[in-house]
Amino acid sequence: MVRTVDHSIRNNQVLAATVSAYIQTGNPVSSHDLMNFFGLSSATIRNILSELEEHGYLYQPHTSAGRVPTDKGYRYYVDFLMGEFSLSEEQKESIISEYKKRLSSFEDVLEKTSEMIARLTHYTAIISFSEWRDRILYTGLSNIIKEPEFHDNAKLQALVHLLEEKSQLLHLLNQDQDKPLTVFIGGEISCPNISEECSLVVSSYHKGKKGKGKIAVLGPRRMSYEQTVSTLAFISNTLNTLLDEF
Repeated sequence: MVRTVDHSIRNNQVLAATVSAYIQTGNPVSSHDLMNFFGLSSATIRNILSELEEHGYLYQPHTSAGRVPTDKGYRYYVDFLMGEFSLSEEQKESIISEYKKRLSSFEDVLEKTSEMIARLTHYTAIISFSEWRDRILYTGLSNIIKEPEFHDNAKLQALVHLLEEKSQLLHLLNQDQDKPLTVFIGGEISCPNISEECSLVVSSYHKGKKGKGKIAVLGPRRMSYEQTVSTLAFISNTLNTLLDEF
């Protein structure tokens, strides 16, 4: 009996494994890195990687190097391939208990939210509110500058400038008003100074009938999308419930 292979499924599996490996290590992923995982020959994996590169999902930084995801590769991964990630019950209870502590003002609630997002995602948390004209909260800049992508001073300065430039930052947060949660990857951020290195995950929250705002996570394109999306979604939902009672 001849065994048939669904090449699209296998290519998707290799792409998912390549993106996951790169997110974890930050090193280009080679056929040797993947062949034992799939039980396939190095030549077969090389052919699949070459095909994925031809379709624009991966690229080689150097001729002899492994592959790195492109924006298109990350987008396909986020939209179709990434696995489910759920916060542990302990993490969920910790978030809820933090909100139950004595928080005397709306600003206290948002500061606590920003701190929790930065701590749980290990990236930079950003919060805006429609009634604030000249204020944005951000926490965890030290998290993101530890990433190798920002060891370059010019890239680091561009990142800091963005966080301090409130009008531009608000524009980024408000790019898509309709969706409850949106992931912007690389060039989708529409900010040339950081688009080569960053991704932005944005969620909405509301306070009463008129007040609304955004909570977001800014991190490297090589961010842990599963954890970041799940964390932000849970905190956003919990925050909305709290603010309905605040």
